[in-house]
Amino acid sequence: YVCSTWGNNHFKTFDGDIYQFPGICEYNFASDCQESYKEFSVHIQRALNSNNHPEIQYILITIKDFTVYLRPKLAVVDGRIVKTPYYSSGLLIESNDIYTKVYAKLGLILIWNQEDALMVELDSKFNNHTCGLCGDYNGVPIYNEFINGVASYNSITYGNLQKISKPNTKCEDPDETQALPSCNEHRNECERLLTSSAFADCRLRLNLELYIQACMQDKCACNGNEDSFCLCSTISEYSRQCSHAGGRPGEWRTQYFC
Repeated sequence: YVCSTWGNNHFKTFDGDIYQFPGICEYNFASDCQESYKEFSVHIQRALNSNNHPEIQYILITIKDFTVYLRPKLAVVDGRIVKTPYYSSGLLIESNDIYTKVYAKLGLILIWNQEDALMVELDSKFNNHTCGLCGDYNGVPIYNEFINGVASYNSITYGNLQKISKPNTKCEDPDETQALPSCNEHRNECERLLTSSAFADCRLRLNLELYIQACMQDKCACNGNEDSFCLCSTISEYSRQCSHAGGRPGEWRTQYFC
């Protein structure tokens, strides 16, 4: 029921595919697409921060007739800045120094760490009803996202299809021929980090291999510049998803690591 994005442009769809897409336009993250009247939509825009790491600049949510615009430490509803916790017919927005959370009665929970990581949980009544970077939520990996009829898409092509076209906005699509190279190095280190005793309660709750693959991609992309963004963002995501799935990760951060 959960779709997320984090770190170095990683995405995990509702159906469990993990891919990377480095676009910096505004994209449809997840929307209700089957009916002519959309019950909800979530758009995101990423940009590179001062350390050259991708972060989510803003999130634009429409729920029935409400429009919610989120930036770090700022919530705007229907054009008005609101204080949190904010409550209005079927919509609750909470925020603290670390997270912004939106609960919508129609069956959507959104949690953003005000930096790189966003998670959306959707009620199963939206099965097979969604579109966007989170996919179609039909329970089948790959199909209809990356293989649709006779067409097959790489992750960049798929991501570019989700762009929201806005007049007067100039932003380049990532080059579809430059799909990110796969990486088979660093498996031992990533496996060691993600199977440490702190994560014992997570093994049976999540698909470990998907996070090992994402960690390997991060290590390859870092090219030896071991900053905490490279190393820690996928491990943080694994820890968050484990908690969200009811697990209890132990204390994995130390004075010297992350």
